[in-house]
Amino acid sequence: MSSLWVKENQDYERSCMITCALSGVVANRAQCPGIPYTPEEYAAEAKRAYEAGAAVVHIHARTSDGLPSYEVQDYKNIYDAVIDVCPIIINFSTGAISITTEQKTAHIKSVKPAIGALNMGSMNYAKYNPAKKSFVFEFVFPNPFSEIVHIVQAMNEVGTKPELECFDTGHVGNSYPLIDMGLLHAPYQYSLIMGVVGGIPPTVPSLVSMVQLLPPQSEWEIIGISLDQWRLIAAAIGLGGNIRVGLEDNFYLSKGIMASSNGDLVEKAARMVRDQGREPATVEECRTRLKLVNR
Repeated sequence: MSSLWVKENQDYERSCMITCALSGVVANRAQCPGIPYTPEEYAAEAKRAYEAGAAVVHIHARTSDGLPSYEVQDYKNIYDAVIDVCPIIINFSTGAISITTEQKTAHIKSVKPAIGALNMGSMNYAKYNPAKKSFVFEFVFPNPFSEIVHIVQAMNEVGTKPELECFDTGHVGNSYPLIDMGLLHAPYQYSLIMGVVGGIPPTVPSLVSMVQLLPPQSEWEIIGISLDQWRLIAAAIGLGGNIRVGLEDNFYLSKGIMASSNGDLVEKAARMVRDQGREPATVEECRTRLKLVNR
């Protein structure tokens, strides 16, 4: 009987793909000691995430002293270190400001990861401090269609699956022309990012509205920022979606309790998945469902 309520894009009877975003580009160890810097540290964090139930790791490269890096060699060093210790699927970021489109795609074309993140629209991007009544930072994050098309074409040339990162409902709509152009191929992979100031608010009704906009044959995951993440993850699991955790998005297991590693966050997420009667998807299941070509 329960299967009668299952809908496409909302299949809560299947396994849940868990992605772990190991390290962003802004935060550092002064804020969270568990953030990896070196390839060996990325590998150790990826293994912890894999053993806790993650099937995918999302990677922003850093230099060994912790600075953001867009160099191909840094991405390759991290990639090689990770695949040497576990079979987890690797997803490279292409999101950045103040670098060229060629720099955004060089590591994709050279290393050929299984998945590449693709920002689906321009937006205001900010962090606000309510106590101080001021913005911690703010900038415009430009992602024009011309660049989006260029990045998709680069991914298609090397067999990397685009992960469509959508910070608002309009970003979901921005994928429709790319599908019509034949640049995106089913199953489409969407990441619904909620909680960034300038994007969609981190509420369950907002999540439902974004899911309802997705085209048929879509896989989707929730990316919640800060502690809002756990409420949104609970909702996404119940809706039949997939989930992302990790030190890029949120440091805390609960208010005031910081995770010591990415593995801690994945462990909690996997427990939440099982509490709702689902199972974390294996690497093999993810590769099949997303029709991945590359390692």
